[in-house]
Amino acid sequence: MKNISIIGSTGSIGTQALDIVRANGDLNVVALSCGRNVELIEKQAREFKPNIISVSREEDADDLKLKLSDTDVKIVWGMEGLLQVATEPSAEMVLTAIVGMIGVEPTLAAIEAGKDIALANKETLVTAGHLVMKAAREKGVKILPVDSEHSAIFQSLQGNREFFKEKAGVDNRISRILLTASGGPFRGRTRDELRDVTVEQALKHPNWSMGPKITIDSASMVNKGLEVIEAHWLFDTELEDIEVLIQPQSIIHSAVEYEDGAIIAQLGTPDMKLPIQYAFYYPERRYLAGERLDFTKISGIEIAKPDFDTFLGIPLAKKACQIGGTMPTVMNEANEVAVAAFLAGKIKFLEIYEMIEYAMSEHKVVDDAKLSEILEARDWTVELLKNRYNIS
Repeated sequence: MKNISIIGSTGSIGTQALDIVRANGDLNVVALSCGRNVELIEKQAREFKPNIISVSREEDADDLKLKLSDTDVKIVWGMEGLLQVATEPSAEMVLTAIVGMIGVEPTLAAIEAGKDIALANKETLVTAGHLVMKAAREKGVKILPVDSEHSAIFQSLQGNREFFKEKAGVDNRISRILLTASGGPFRGRTRDELRDVTVEQALKHPNWSMGPKITIDSASMVNKGLEVIEAHWLFDTELEDIEVLIQPQSIIHSAVEYEDGAIIAQLGTPDMKLPIQYAFYYPERRYLAGERLDFTKISGIEIAKPDFDTFLGIPLAKKACQIGGTMPTVMNEANEVAVAAFLAGKIKFLEIYEMIEYAMSEHKVVDDAKLSEILEARDWTVELLKNRYNIS
C-alpha cells in the first residue's frame, strides 16, 4: 500500500486522482484538503476514511466536524491545516492539486518532511522554483510532474535519465524541449477580435475539461507561459531551449529533442488520469481504463507557431523568468488577480495582459528571494492592482 495525501481533493485533478484510487487496490488516502466544498469532502471522507481533513475557513471546519462527528477524522482549517495535511506522518506522497500560490508553503513543508511530490500546482515552481528544487535535492525526494505536458516531457526523458545515465554512465544531451499547447478557445483570433470576448466564450476549451482559472489561463496562453517557467526548473533547461508549439488536437502532449536530432514524444488522448496515475506509480505503468488513441482515425497532426503578438502570456512569463528573483511571483499573482476580476465581469479579457504588464513595470525585484520575500511580493502585487484598478 502507498499512503497519499491530496491537497485539493474536490477539484478537477483531485477528483480524478480519487478515481484512480478507486480503480486500484493499493493506494490509501490518509489526508485530504479542499477550499469550501464541504458537501463533497464529507462524501470523500466517508468513502476513503482519511486521518485528517483541512478546509479553508474555520466556520466550514466547524460544520464539517458536526457532519463527521460519528467518525475519528481530525478536522483542521486554513494554512495551518494545509501544512498538517502536507506533513501527515503516514503519507509517503503528497499530490498538490490546489490552484494558485497557496500551494507553495504546503509543498515546501511536504518536501521538508521527506514526502515525494506529485506536482499539479505549477505556481509552486513558477514563484519558488529555486527553493523547491534545492529542497528536493537536499531531502532526496522526487518531484513527479502531473501537468500533462510536463509529465509527457518527464516520460520522454526516462530512457535517457533512468537507464543510460544511472546504469550505463551515458548522459545523452538534450537539444530542446518541445512544449505543446492546444491554443485554447481563441486560437487564430486577432487582438481586435479578443477585445469583447465573454467569460462564457473563454471557458469553452476545445479539448480539456479543467477548472475556470486554468481554462482562462489557457485562453490567454498565460498558462503556457507558466509552464515554460515550470519546465525550466523541473528539467534544468535554459529558456531558449524550450520551444512552444501549437498542437490543436492535443495528441502530442510534449516532446524532447536530443542533440543527434532524434525526437521522443509522448502521445495519447487528452486524459489527465494518465499523468496522475504515472506519478502515483512511477516508474511502473499500470492498466488505465479509457479511450485509446487510434492512429487510423487521425487524418493529420497540425503543428503551428504561437502568435506572440496577440497572446502575450508566453513572452511575459519568459521576461519574468529572465529577470528572476521575485518577478515571476509578481507576474503570476498579477495574473491571478486579473483572472479573478475577468471571471467576475470587472475587466475585459485583454486587460489581463495590461494588469500583468503594469505590476511587472512597478516592481522592484528582490534577487534570490527567501520564502518570506516571495510572499511579500505576492501581497504587494495584490494591493497594487486592487488600488490601481479599484477591484476588491
